[in-house]
Amino acid sequence: MKTHRLSELREFLMTRRAKVTPAEAGLPAGGRRRTPGLRREEVAVLAGVGASWYQWLEQGRDISVSPQVLDSVARVLRMSSAERRHLYVLSGLNPPTLEVEGPDGSMCDGLRRLIDAWMPYPAHIMDRYWNCVQYNDAAAVILGMRPEIRQNCLISFFTDELYRSRAVHWEANAEILVAQFRSACSEAPEDEGFQELVEEAKEVSPEFVALWERRDVSPGGVMNKQLSHPLVGALHFESTQLRIPARPDLAIVLHTPLAAADTIRKVEWLVSPEGRRGAMYPVAG
Repeated sequence: MKTHRLSELREFLMTRRAKVTPAEAGLPAGGRRRTPGLRREEVAVLAGVGASWYQWLEQGRDISVSPQVLDSVARVLRMSSAERRHLYVLSGLNPPTLEVEGPDGSMCDGLRRLIDAWMPYPAHIMDRYWNCVQYNDAAAVILGMRPEIRQNCLISFFTDELYRSRAVHWEANAEILVAQFRSACSEAPEDEGFQELVEEAKEVSPEFVALWERRDVSPGGVMNKQLSHPLVGALHFESTQLRIPARPDLAIVLHTPLAAADTIRKVEWLVSPEGRRGAMYPVAG
């Protein structure tokens, strides 16, 4: 396996080097070249490493590398975030987080089509801080998602009285939710965005404070949800988070109806024209 990995590293670096022109690297125009790309010696100088060391790296020799040096090489070879991660993997190091490199409208449009295609079942998209980015009509009708509430799945769980009135096992799910959020926070311990959100949750919910101080952790992914809708009664769902490799800042949350309580038939009626006329977010009195 190591032989294969180092062979792939050699071919990968050679192809990346061939794609970068001297002008792109900021080098002055020189004499005639056999290939349009950079020479090995030029990469070494620009990356601040020894020429022999870079030659050994590109030859796929089993040498010691550091993240700092790989980052310098990746910078000189104008690697994307995905290419930089690949370089780490081929070099035998833990890869860095894939970064989102600017807005991708086509990606977001595709995700919107995905959650709309999940109709008549609830689905929404949230970012790394659990801010709700988009939701489909079923999520509005069944889960009570709507513009006037705080568009964050953690904060709204503890502050939205409409959702709380429908959640049958709210307390049990609160324990799971907070443990999953602590697990998400642990992946980015120095991220101020998570820290600010935790402080906001502490200010609005003593229940969150009690659960947060327990320091329980649980991997995100799947949670069973039982709701009591004012129009149709009991609904049973399995909520599943799906990560998107091309957009690591986003997750799709799909609610799959379970067989219990005739959930599928009830959900189909709720999102029908007849059901929608009676489902304008009634709040339990």
